[in-house]
Amino acid sequence: MKKVYGKVLAVNISQAKGEKKHNIGCGLLVANHGLKDDAHVGSWIRQISLLAKESIEKIREKGLDVQYGDFAENLTTEGIDLPSLPIGTRLRVGSEVLLEVTQIGKVCHERCNIFYTVGDCVMPREGIFAKVLVGGEIQVGDRIAFTK
Repeated sequence: MKKVYGKVLAVNISQAKGEKKHNIGCGLLVANHGLKDDAHVGSWIRQISLLAKESIEKIREKGLDVQYGDFAENLTTEGIDLPSLPIGTRLRVGSEVLLEVTQIGKVCHERCNIFYTVGDCVMPREGIFAKVLVGGEIQVGDRIAFTK
């Protein structure tokens, strides 16, 4: 089995659903709950969302100046092809946190401002969701590892 690594570029939260998230630099992931103080926490299968910088760059190439958190992702990552991960993949973030991929993409019932501006949004296709199996502190720069 080959080890594949990525890293955390931003840890993002928002106080209310429907808002862009902002980078807090570090945070606490709570087992079976999500990112502490984020509007989307709860004991469901979409406890935390991840979106890769590589996906965000696709929208930047269309001329929109989007930032980490603008897609409402909790973790902005780099170096892992997130949408290619099978459901059930386990991700180790930093030294403590263990996530399990529960969903790839999502249905957007209402189009976001990004979609209306450039005619596309990557989160519904390339964002992933996970549940928190083991909680702990996470921060920008943490390594993300999984075994393929």
